[in-house]
Amino acid sequence: MRVIGLMSGTSYDAVEAAAADLQLSGEALEMRPLGHLSAPYPDGLRDLIAGSLPPSAVTARTVAELDTGIGQAFADVAVRAVRELCGGGADLVVSHGQTLYHWVEDGTVRGTLQLGQPAWVAEATGLPVVSDLRSRDVAAGGQGAPLVAMLDALVLAGLPGVPAALNLGGIANVTVVAPGARPLAFDTGPANALMDAAVRHFTGGAAQYDEDGRGAGAGRVDPALLRVLLDDPYYGRAAPKSTGKEHFHLPYLLRALAAAPVARTEDVLATLARLTAVTVADACRAHGVTRLVLSGGGTHNPVLTGMLAEELPGVSLGPSDALGLPSDAKEAPAFALLGFLTVNGLPGAVPSGTGARRAALLGTVTPGRGPLRLPEPAGEPPPVTVFAAPQWSLRPSGPA
Repeated sequence: MRVIGLMSGTSYDAVEAAAADLQLSGEALEMRPLGHLSAPYPDGLRDLIAGSLPPSAVTARTVAELDTGIGQAFADVAVRAVRELCGGGADLVVSHGQTLYHWVEDGTVRGTLQLGQPAWVAEATGLPVVSDLRSRDVAAGGQGAPLVAMLDALVLAGLPGVPAALNLGGIANVTVVAPGARPLAFDTGPANALMDAAVRHFTGGAAQYDEDGRGAGAGRVDPALLRVLLDDPYYGRAAPKSTGKEHFHLPYLLRALAAAPVARTEDVLATLARLTAVTVADACRAHGVTRLVLSGGGTHNPVLTGMLAEELPGVSLGPSDALGLPSDAKEAPAFALLGFLTVNGLPGAVPSGTGARRAALLGTVTPGRGPLRLPEPAGEPPPVTVFAAPQWSLRPSGPA
């Protein structure tokens, strides 16, 4: 089955698409990547998203505008992916949408909202669309995140030692696959979220992020500010746990700066980079990680990755590209996998990673132009049970 995955992360800078051929062969899952592409949001839509994220208040009309605008942006990228990555033919689109709000109270996720009306994708491509993948896990008592744990666990299971996958998006999340143990996945805290907010604030919107870590590289870590930031109770909570920009946003940072003022923007950025490095490293040490596979936009910040290496001496660090997954676009193929599992009648969440009572089938299916025809449900055992004896096969990309 040829599947396209669509994703826009918490940095909301672009829509990512990845295509892959996926098939079940007995109890094994084979995936052949076909490539990926990225398209920035239109400026007006990106501004609307930015102005609607917590702690902003929005109207029902704004939510409707976002749902339509994001759906149309995803549809445009999906059409490109069908043409440029799949040679004009695909079987399924899986659309994560854009997270607007992740509702967490006292460590329990009450709900999660991803916008991007899938009808626009189905109408533009003519293909069935799997969307709203997080809500079912939440209904089953889970965090609804990180759902990328399924792909991480399958890929890491054959590696020696205690490997972990770290995604450095707006929020940092880690998946740990220890021998003889169920995969563990959770959000460690902010990655780019606070750094991006600081750059936009201190430049008056002239810059959106710390390009190549130049600002942080010119600064020094402020110990007082770092102590204030590390005092957040989130870091002491046990996994599974998840968070987002409803917690780590500009007012949060400004409150920390009011408690521990810092004069230079560069010093703020250096401190925020160290915050991410320390909190990620603490999580990795707590679970005995020996190898860390990196992905996400934060991999382009050499100051951040350098600090991670300093905090984790003796731990091997490297990009996910070495395992066949593009470090710039790992989440899009992850959601392609999850949608593939859904239409084959297989659960996509990892309960030990999300905290759900059970592994649930994820998402909602929107038909394409023709009648909806799903594959025969796959037999037992589902892929979620192969972690003890991995059957993952990531085949090299090549001509379709």
